[in-house]
Amino acid sequence: MNTESAEAKITAWLATQQDAMLRVLEAMVNTDGGSYDKAGVDAVGAQIRAFCEEHGLKVETVRGERYGDCLRAILPHEGPAKSRGNQAQNIVLMGHRDTVFPKGEPQRRPFTVKDGKAFGPGVADMKAGLVMNMFVLAAFAKCGGAPGPLVGLFTGDEEIGSPEGRAVIEEEARGARVVFNSEPGRPGNGVVTGRKGGVFMVFDIEGKAAHSGGNFEAGISAIGELAHKITAIHALTDLKRGITLNVGLVSGGQSVNTVAPHAQGQIDLRYVNPEDRDEVMGKIEAIIARAHVPGTKAKLAIKGEFRPLTQDAAAARLFDLYRSVSEAPVEGMFSGGCADSGFTADMGAPTICAVGPVGGNAHSPEEWLDVSTLVPRAQAAARAILRLEEAGL
Repeated sequence: MNTESAEAKITAWLATQQDAMLRVLEAMVNTDGGSYDKAGVDAVGAQIRAFCEEHGLKVETVRGERYGDCLRAILPHEGPAKSRGNQAQNIVLMGHRDTVFPKGEPQRRPFTVKDGKAFGPGVADMKAGLVMNMFVLAAFAKCGGAPGPLVGLFTGDEEIGSPEGRAVIEEEARGARVVFNSEPGRPGNGVVTGRKGGVFMVFDIEGKAAHSGGNFEAGISAIGELAHKITAIHALTDLKRGITLNVGLVSGGQSVNTVAPHAQGQIDLRYVNPEDRDEVMGKIEAIIARAHVPGTKAKLAIKGEFRPLTQDAAAARLFDLYRSVSEAPVEGMFSGGCADSGFTADMGAPTICAVGPVGGNAHSPEEWLDVSTLVPRAQAAARAILRLEEAGL
C-alpha cells in the first residue's frame, strides 16, 4: 500500500472516531489513577489493554513493584524496516497513565463536556494523549501502511519522576526510530521541542535537642542550619542560564520551646543544558556538607530526576515533518516543565513532545481539553508516521 492510499484510509477512519474517543476518555478519566495508587493506575492500564487487544494489537506487561505497570502495545511490521544492527527500530507513541490527584477525585468531579471542552482529573495531562495514541495504533492495525513496527508505551509513574518507568523508557528508546510523546498540546496548536531537566532532592539535618529556656546552650539547632542552607541553595539560581533552585518544602523541630533536633528541606533543581546538571549538583553537595551551625550533620538524597529534552538535527527534522503534515499551523515551544521525553532524547531517539490533544490548566481543578483537537492531532501523528522516510527518519 502506498503512502497516499494509507493516509487517506487512516485519516478518514480517524475522522469518524471522535465520539468513540470521548467514550474511552470518559471511562479513563472516571477511574482513579494517582501516582501512588497502583491499583488505580493498573485499572486504567486494563482499559488500554482491552481496547488494544480488541483492535488486534499484542500487549506486553512490564510489572511495577510499587507503581503502575508499564504496557507495550505492539503492531509488528511485515515488510522491510529500518534497523540498528539486528534490531528493528520501533516507532514509539508514548504516554503516562498516572495523575497528580488524590483518591476519590473522579467521584468528586467526574468527566464532563461543556461548550466544546472536556473536564475532569487528568483529562488533558495526559489521558487524552493516551486515547489519541490508542486510536492511532488502532488505525494502523485496521488500515495498514505503517512504515515500521509501532509500539505504544503506556507508563505509570511519570508525575513522580518515573522511578520505575525510567528504565523501561530508556530501554525502549535504545531501539526507537522516533518517539512521539503525547503530553497535552499547547493552546494555539503548540508542541514542545525542548524542556528543562530536573532533579528532585531531600536533605535531612541532625541537631541536638535542649530546653530553649533552661538549657539553651546545650542545644544544636537543625532549623538554624536549615535556614543557612536554604539561603545558599537559592543563591545558586542563574536565570540567564535557565538554572533555578527552589526549596519548596521544609519541616523540622520538636516543639516551640525545644532547640530543634532535626529538620528537612526538599529541593527542586531545573536546568537547560545537560552539562549544567553536574556542576550545580556539586555545589549543592558542598552546601549540604558544610555546617554553618557547629555540631549539625546533614545528608542529601535524590528522590527523582528528569533529563532535559534537547533538539538535535534528527529531532528538528521530526518537528519540521510534524509541522508540515498538520492541518493547522504548529508552533514549537520550550517548557520549563519536565517529562519522560527527556529520557528518550537523552538516549539518542529523535523525540517530539506535547503532540497530544490541546488542553490547559493541568494539575488543577480547572484542567480542560479542547475536544475539537482529538481527531486532528491523531491525524497529524498518523501522517507524520507515514512520511518518516520522506523526512530522512
